[in-house]
Formats: sequence, C-alpha cells, structure tokens
Amino acid sequence: MEADLIAARNALRESDARFNTLADALPHMVWSALPDGDHDYFNQRWYEFTGVPAGSTDGEGWNGVFHPDDQERAWEVWRRSLATGEPYEIEYRLRHHSGEYRWTLGRATPMCGADGRIVRWIGTCTDIDAAKRQAKQIEVLSRELSHRIKNIFAVVGSLISMSARQAPEHKEFASGIRQRIGALGRAHEFVRPHSEESRNPGIDTTLHALVAEILSPYPAFDAKRIEIGGSDEMVDDRSATPLALLIHELATNATKYGSLSNESGKVRITTGVADEDLVLEWSEVGGPAIAGEPERTGFGTVLSEISIRDQLGGEIDRRWEPGGLRVGVRVPCKNLRRRELSAE
Repeated sequence: MEADLIAARNALRESDARFNTLADALPHMVWSALPDGDHDYFNQRWYEFTGVPAGSTDGEGWNGVFHPDDQERAWEVWRRSLATGEPYEIEYRLRHHSGEYRWTLGRATPMCGADGRIVRWIGTCTDIDAAKRQAKQIEVLSRELSHRIKNIFAVVGSLISMSARQAPEHKEFASGIRQRIGALGRAHEFVRPHSEESRNPGIDTTLHALVAEILSPYPAFDAKRIEIGGSDEMVDDRSATPLALLIHELATNATKYGSLSNESGKVRITTGVADEDLVLEWSEVGGPAIAGEPERTGFGTVLSEISIRDQLGGEIDRRWEPGGLRVGVRVPCKNLRRRELSAE
C-alpha cells in the first residue's frame, strides 16, 4: 500500500515536471488557477515579461500588474467566467519589466473532473502590443484617407456649384450631379473599413435603406432599373460596412460590364431570411451576353468577399449565366448587429 502511494506521488511529480517544462518552452505566458480563481502557477515566460519575483503574483496578486484602468474590467470578466464556467478571453495591458504597459490577450479554459466540476483553470497571456500599435497606425491612416476623400467630394461639389452659377441654364443638371456626389460621400462612410474607435454608433438602419443609399448615386437607380424587394432586416455598422462594400462593388461592375452598362438592362436585389440566415440575391438581366467566368478577379471583388466571409461569417456564390450575373449571399442573422452578439 505504501509502495503504491509512493509510486503515485512520483508519477504526480513527474507529470508536474513535464507540464512545467512544456509550459516554459511555449512562447506564451502560461498560468493556472484553482476553481475559486486563486492563481497557483505561472511559467517562466510570465516572470520574464513582468519582472516580478517568483510567487509574488499567486492568489490575487496577479491583478497588481494590470494597468489601473483595466483592473476592474479584468476582474469583472474573470468573475463571470468563474461563476458560469465559460472560457475566459479579454484584452488588457500588463506592466512589462521595462515599466511600460503592453497590450496582452488573456485566455483561459476550465479543466473538469469526471463529475463535470471544474478542478483547475489553464490560461495564457499573449503579447499583442505590436499588433495593436500597427492597427492603430492603420486606423489613423484610414481616417486621414477618408478625410481627404470627403474633402475631394466637397471640392468637386463646390466646383459644380460655381460652374452652374456661370451657366444658369444648367442649374437643374448641376443640382442632380451635386446630389449624386453627396450620395457618394455618404456611401463612402459605409464602405470604408471601421474599427471599434472609428465606427459610428448612429449607423443603425434597415438593409433596404442601406442598399438604396449605396445605389442612389447610380443613374440606373433613378431610372427605376434597380429594384429592391423581399423582407427587410435591421443592420448596424457591424454588417453595414461589408454589405455596403459588396453592393457597391456589384453595382460598379454592373455599370462597367453588366446589365447597367446599357440603357435597358436591370438589376433586382431580393432579401429574406431562411434557416436563421439572411439571404440576399443579386440578379442582372438585359445586359451583354456572358461567355463565362472572367479570367481575372479584381481587387474590389476579392475585398468584398473577404469582408462577407471573415467579418460576418457569410458565404458568396457567383453564377455567370448567359443572361446575366447572379450572386447569392448568406449571412447568419446573429452577425448583422453588434447588440445581438453582446446579448448572447
């Protein structure tokens, strides 16, 4: 009996040693916590990153290396995971041994025993500060580019107004052009990429209204050669930007090469819900005959497909039929709005 106990202890020590060796070999900071949330292990990467003495962050001491503005938020998310057993995931700033705070992605998953009860939490912290800084730089450049583009729209509108004053007989025509340029400016706000910081919480509309806004600059829209039908859905900025990008790209290609490139072709856009998915159908008729799928795919087409697939978890099916292009889009309804996601 005593021999069995000694063997079990030796096996446990060996298992712990293997875990510690594996954890120290990983590029991530690895930690573990008891079911009540008290931390009882940090690997070598944690101590190298934070520069704190070994054991000083056990128990609840880990929260002291968090940025003061992130401490309560981190506690709140951690307490929620402890209460529900849901995986833990959050971004926060940790104090580096240099004294600066660096953005880190924290994750943890519960380990359960045979009875289903949580016996331990195993977590990691990953340094994502460089990626966050790069994303910030891209966001600044995106805002600057957007600002310059909107200025161009404003300048062009002003030039048209000045020209119209010199040629009063073209006043009505100039007014129509200004309205289209203004619509392009509004569509640009939907189409350009948005981050959590740049997104406009006020962008909250129906899908049909969004599509109409994007298509309003096109003469075919005023000519009633673009139809929008089917059931409508509410969207916000989470889905508005990728959907607007897709519609804008389809309309641009239809104007260049498809059914809107002549005076008689039409486009019909139909939306509905099937199996908890938003289904959008784009159908072109009356345009030039299509010989088949084009040999090259433009950047705009690739970008719109990536937006639908990666941002909204959707799918796109393009069919180059002789009578015109047909595009089918399916997006889970739960991904159309941020509030629905946060409520789950």
